[in-house]
Amino acid sequence: MTLSPQIILAVGAGGFFGAITRVYIVNFFNKTLAFNFPFGVLFVNIVGSFLIGMFFAIFSYYTVNDSLKSFINTGFLGALTTYSAFAIESFLLLETSFLLGLYNMFFNLLGSVLAAGFTYKFFYFILNNIK
Repeated sequence: MTLSPQIILAVGAGGFFGAITRVYIVNFFNKTLAFNFPFGVLFVNIVGSFLIGMFFAIFSYYTVNDSLKSFINTGFLGALTTYSAFAIESFLLLETSFLLGLYNMFFNLLGSVLAAGFTYKFFYFILNNIK
């Protein structure tokens, strides 16, 4: 697949709708379930992972044009949740190399949490000490 203008537009359009869908779903869960747990994010991550698995299977069975694949997988589901890409990549790695699949999951999870946490703490410190 080449990055043609059609592919770029498909990803952008899918991302637009995916991001808006995520905002509505997360907002709905946050208003409906008043717990200190991110049920909305958990929901979009699991549903996004389910959908990317389904579409990867469908697209490997049927011939579908690259613009539609890009709109759905990279655009819509990528904006709905980046977790879906991580999920399918980990699953495919586990099928070919269990150890590589575990490494992928471990380093993605640990790296993401540490990067988010350290960055948050760093900028929180900086912003609270600017005078």
